[in-house]
Amino acid sequence: MTTQLTPSVTPPARRTAARRLTTRVGRVRELGIVVALALVVIPTAIVNPRFIQPQSLRDLLLNASIVALLAVGQTLVVITRNVDLSVGSVLGLSAFLTAQHFADNPGTPLLLGIGFGMAVGLACGLLNGLLVALGNVPSLVVTLGTLYVFRGIDYALAQGKQVNAADLPDSLLDLGSSRVLGVPVLVLVAVVVIVVAAVYLRSYRSGRELYAIGSNPEAATLAGIPVAKRTLTTFVLSGLVAGLAGALWVARYGTVDAAAGTGLELQVVAAVVVGGVAIFGGSGTVTGAALGALLLGTITSCLVVLQIPAFWQQAISGALLLSAITVDRLLALRLAKALRTSEGTSHA
Repeated sequence: MTTQLTPSVTPPARRTAARRLTTRVGRVRELGIVVALALVVIPTAIVNPRFIQPQSLRDLLLNASIVALLAVGQTLVVITRNVDLSVGSVLGLSAFLTAQHFADNPGTPLLLGIGFGMAVGLACGLLNGLLVALGNVPSLVVTLGTLYVFRGIDYALAQGKQVNAADLPDSLLDLGSSRVLGVPVLVLVAVVVIVVAAVYLRSYRSGRELYAIGSNPEAATLAGIPVAKRTLTTFVLSGLVAGLAGALWVARYGTVDAAAGTGLELQVVAAVVVGGVAIFGGSGTVTGAALGALLLGTITSCLVVLQIPAFWQQAISGALLLSAITVDRLLALRLAKALRTSEGTSHA
């Protein structure tokens, strides 16, 4: 007598199903942000129609572009179950040193000067990464410390001075106001960085390994993934992007002092979480984080237009962050349950 065996789903097939389900959840999150944007913008436009004029929309995108850039680097870090609280200070240090470099060297080519700012950010990110990945120090502790260290260095170098727009080359200032087909150049730069990061996470093995590290660092190590190397890379990339954001900050605002970027780290973390990146690592997209930055920036602008007091603006932003974390946790639990159900069905 022969016994007929029911074929079971192979591990690769289960991984494919899990990946599809996770992707579907991510798309729902991003769609939810788009819907939230519409719910915020439409009532504000009804109250004040000038809010949706082309120049107002360009200002919204410009204001969100810097935070969106920082959110890209933060996403890479958070996916690996870490956090970088120093991005605001890295931006401030890079912005001041870039502005000072242009002021002291008037003939510096534009790309070389921006590259200088990115190098400053890369060095800061490298320090963070070495302490976290090789020193095995919790990222929260490391970056909270370097937040103050980098800001302190910034103040020490500035010595109460600021670099004014009159000291900067026209090519740099033009970068902050130029448009291509009506779209600000800074917004296009942010879009390019977002696309590059999205392709890296989706199409390259090293990018996909970041999700494995965030989901289960111990299992990733057993699977042969170089966890320390990948973690170091995420912090370096976060610093590099923050350095670029610092250089673009100079182009956007012209006048720079040691306080540039103060408090931005909280906005960036909020944008990442609101954008659907799991604070406990393992899931999320840079597109969602960028949309989160746009949503938070739009809400702030809408509250200003509606003449809501500053206190309530902060309270609403905090409530939104708590809601996003709650929704993220509930989705994670439902996703885990769905995956267990799917696996149990496949073995039945």
